[in-house]
Amino acid sequence: MVGIVIAVIAAIIVILVLAMILKAVRIVQQGFVGVITRFGEFKDIKNPGLTFIIPFIEVMKIVDVRETPRTGDRQQVITRDNVAVIVNATIFSQVVDVRLALFTNSDYLVSVDNLARTSVRAVFGSITLDEAFSQRERIGTMLQTQMEEATDKWGVRINRVEVLEITPPEQILQAMALQKQADQEKRARILESEGQQQSAVNVADGQRQAAIKEAEGAQQSDILRAQGRRQALILEAEGRAQAIASVYAAIKAQQPDPTLVAILQLDTLAKFAESPNTKLIIPAESAALLGAAQAIKSVMADVPGVSA
Repeated sequence: MVGIVIAVIAAIIVILVLAMILKAVRIVQQGFVGVITRFGEFKDIKNPGLTFIIPFIEVMKIVDVRETPRTGDRQQVITRDNVAVIVNATIFSQVVDVRLALFTNSDYLVSVDNLARTSVRAVFGSITLDEAFSQRERIGTMLQTQMEEATDKWGVRINRVEVLEITPPEQILQAMALQKQADQEKRARILESEGQQQSAVNVADGQRQAAIKEAEGAQQSDILRAQGRRQALILEAEGRAQAIASVYAAIKAQQPDPTLVAILQLDTLAKFAESPNTKLIIPAESAALLGAAQAIKSVMADVPGVSA
């Protein structure tokens, strides 16, 4: 009987020892830390890995220190121009001071969610609807800045805020669609007018270039014709000069006397007289011609068989 009692007591002791060992051994996963409290008072922070605590005296709480995205519920906010829109945003937060996160706030996760709601209402209340659609990155920065003022005291860091959804009322959507259509039509008309303007400019430029080319061609043609006439006149003058020089040389070679010159002049006057022109040209040397005629008459009279 005594042996059975001893065996039971030994078994109980072994079970208690095993339970204490199981209570004392803790494993902290990567991305988490263990916060140890002794009799409710902060004692230590354990990094990932195998760790030990004093059973029944110390308690370890596991805290996630990874970046955690938390998407809030869709909520209705009023913009600065009094338009009610439905907004939803995702908050990327991370615990950077475990002691502050656990002991300065009863539930930092709930606090971050509530803070995000109030920050969204405050930020969207300070901007217009057009700014809300065109400045999402700026809105995210404003939300992050406003939330960090409170979360820094909780040991929580807001890494970034992304606005997922901004939904205005149906009538606003219809008005925006009409405005977008009007803008597109306006842009199309502007592009069409710019195309017509460019086409007119190109046509005018082409006509100007053609007129310039035509004027240059006419100018070059006139220059060539003038050069041709000039060359012809030069050649004609040179021909006349050569002819006169040849005649003068031939006459000079024959050594003409006054009688021969008078005969040539009379022959020229005879040709003028035979011309149908009504004008008669009489040289100034008419007296000399008459004298030459008398001399020729006397010479011819001395020739036998010729009557004067």
